[in-house]
Amino acid sequence: MTTQQLSDAELAGQPAAYWTGVAYEALIAYIRARQAEKGYTQPQFWLLRNLSKNDISPDGEGMTLPELRQAMTSYIRPEDDLAVEAEVLLERGWLTRDAENRLWLTPEGEQARVDMVSIAPAIRAVLHEGIDDADYVTTVKVLQRLIRNAGGTAA
Repeated sequence: MTTQQLSDAELAGQPAAYWTGVAYEALIAYIRARQAEKGYTQPQFWLLRNLSKNDISPDGEGMTLPELRQAMTSYIRPEDDLAVEAEVLLERGWLTRDAENRLWLTPEGEQARVDMVSIAPAIRAVLHEGIDDADYVTTVKVLQRLIRNAGGTAA
């Protein structure tokens, strides 16, 4: 695809799959770079979130790596190695592992998760610069419709 300025008529003929793929890769790269600047990875953040009763976990119970992989199926990337990421968090004292190989969030891990959440508004502000909320909402609704039209499920 060219990066030249296209007319509205030309844009209307562009393939949505191409542009959603380009957007996805650019957004993920930006988010992961900002997280890396703060000393953690996106998969580490997801591990903490999935184990926190104050976030995704309904009960704060420990989970095995296969259970965590299953929980993250819709957003984990093929290159993400949860075992390696969990080891880093274990070394930092943000997770513990019990005799059944379940990972548990420590109080230090919960504080790290809270700290990680605190940078999300700044990331969002940069990514949404120049986009008003009405345009963003329209874009999301269009994407949801494209997903449904393709036979997928839009949340």
